[in-house]
Amino acid sequence: MNDSNNLKTHWDTAYNKADNQLGWFEEDPTQTLNLIAKTNLAKDATLLNVGVGTTTLIDILLDNGYTNLIANDLSELALQKLKDRVKKSHNYNLNCIPDDLINPSELQHLKNVDLWIDRAVLHFFLKEDQQNAYFNLIKKIVAKNGFVLIAVFALNGAEKCCGLDLKRYNVEMLQQQLGNAFKLIDNFNYTFINPFGSERPYIYTLFQKQ
Repeated sequence: MNDSNNLKTHWDTAYNKADNQLGWFEEDPTQTLNLIAKTNLAKDATLLNVGVGTTTLIDILLDNGYTNLIANDLSELALQKLKDRVKKSHNYNLNCIPDDLINPSELQHLKNVDLWIDRAVLHFFLKEDQQNAYFNLIKKIVAKNGFVLIAVFALNGAEKCCGLDLKRYNVEMLQQQLGNAFKLIDNFNYTFINPFGSERPYIYTLFQKQ
């Protein structure tokens, strides 16, 4: 399931369900919002949410006055559902970029992203070259003094999600991948209870580019 088209079909199929039937759906993204608050970014800062799916985070960021949001996912179905929802609820025309994080055609042209937000994408990249491509994209497009927020399955987290194998992380592994140019601002462990009542241990991290 490494082929991008196969993965796209996989995720389009997954998102052809109600949000609360998705094992990763989070009604209340408080942990992510708490880290975003620590950045003290201006409301017109460029916020890129990768692997966005149909997250409620976008709605809440709009409620909180952020005006420059970019949504990325491999699934065009998920992006269309999200775009339609926030157009209807907030009259906001969300900038959606359907693209593959490990073989980006459009994302690589972005510049000066003030905040990269990833809740639960990184752990799907099992191969070293995929992980390198992911972190190289961060290093390329995140602005100086910009932030990287990564929430990923912890070392004691689930071994699979949506039928796919996962690579699990701790803070040191993320720091090593990002390198010395990124300073750790905050991190914590959090056990997410998914819509089916199962525990999903995560590690939440916030880094700043020096």
